[in-house]
Amino acid sequence: MEDKIPTKPKIYTCPECMAGRMRETRVVYYTWLARELITVPDFPAWVCDVCGRCDYDPKAVSWINTLLNSGRRGPKPASSQKPTSPDQPSAQVG
Repeated sequence: MEDKIPTKPKIYTCPECMAGRMRETRVVYYTWLARELITVPDFPAWVCDVCGRCDYDPKAVSWINTLLNSGRRGPKPASSQKPTSPDQPSAQVG
């Protein structure tokens, strides 16, 4: 059996309060997609143990933004189309 050498957790000084230590942890990430609030549990972040400042992991934010925006290239939903006036004929699907 191979002995694993424990590694120290990554810690650095908080850029906000300059007194606390930023520690890597997992938090809930919140973001808006159109008019919907999206939450992602167990999201990697750095949190200050004194002032509570939270910096999300930039790679994880990039990844989640790519996932959330990947489906936005298609056609717009019917509810977002401009309504037609009563004297104009509506477009027929068929």
